[in-house]
Amino acid sequence: MIIDIHGHYTTAPKALEDWRNRQIAGIKDPALMPKVSELKISDDELRETIETNQLKKMRERGSDLTIFSPRASFMAHHIGDVNVSSTWAAICNELCFRVSQLFPDNFIGAAMLPQSPGVDPRTCIPELEKCVREYGFVGINLNPDPSGGHWTSPPLYDRHWYPIYEKMVEHGIPAMIHVSTSCNACFHTTGAHYINADTTAVMQLIQGDLFKDFPELKFVIPHGGGAAPYHWGRYRGLAQELKKPLLKDHLLNNVFFDTCVYHQPGIDLLTKVIPVENILFASEMIGAVKGVDPETGFNFDDTKRYIEATLNLSAADRYKVYEGNARRVYPRLDAALKKKGK
Repeated sequence: MIIDIHGHYTTAPKALEDWRNRQIAGIKDPALMPKVSELKISDDELRETIETNQLKKMRERGSDLTIFSPRASFMAHHIGDVNVSSTWAAICNELCFRVSQLFPDNFIGAAMLPQSPGVDPRTCIPELEKCVREYGFVGINLNPDPSGGHWTSPPLYDRHWYPIYEKMVEHGIPAMIHVSTSCNACFHTTGAHYINADTTAVMQLIQGDLFKDFPELKFVIPHGGGAAPYHWGRYRGLAQELKKPLLKDHLLNNVFFDTCVYHQPGIDLLTKVIPVENILFASEMIGAVKGVDPETGFNFDDTKRYIEATLNLSAADRYKVYEGNARRVYPRLDAALKKKGK
């Protein structure tokens, strides 16, 4: 089985974006604020958006199951207050749940949290609980920068985040560290802000001692880990200067990297530097980079081709990257698959 641990509902019906635009307008003029009941999206519309997009490409490229979460750039936690964010997160999570119900063999959910700048993370717990208990979601996306590029939140090792971590451990779910849209003109959303955030998260985790308090906590750093695996010597050296343990002991029991790296040399380096036990297959297809690579003739985000082509992985290693590691890092996913006899 080939499990893609990084998928977003980037192709949701336009009615969702239209409703969101009305919600944003309603922040300034409450008379314009739409009701949740005014958003009408049928199952047939959901089927069409999935069958002609994500599912079509999954079948073409040979993947079986995608961990599916709301569109990352749509989270936009910096817009409005916690009530706006809570309503928006609930809508987006429900759509992903409906997709997982319509295509139970191909999609399973991961939750967007209703974060808001300066707001206690405890406010996210009701939505997290609902998504795990009622929707059967197997993970969450955690935004380390709800301010949208201004980095006003404490670092990930700070006790500010502990209420979320406690729930993650309780429910056996990992968090993918994933920022949203940048509202800082200095940082392009997908080309800079995403990669900056991935790299920043790794460095924050090196600086702290979070996993002494939460030895079972698990994070996935997307987009190949930002810059970290490609400057691994720098981070090993910084950890040494900070008097931290070796990174294999300080981080790699708890931190994992996905394969959303869109060229062969990047995957070759990732699989050479990072232990295979810490690499999970992902594509984030129909996401940040949707075009065809003129050097290869294939889509940049067709990441399975890179895994197949690298000389750094044996057949046993590829099993770990494609399936085994995902089952271990996402135990609720493993349980759901076993319940289906998979």
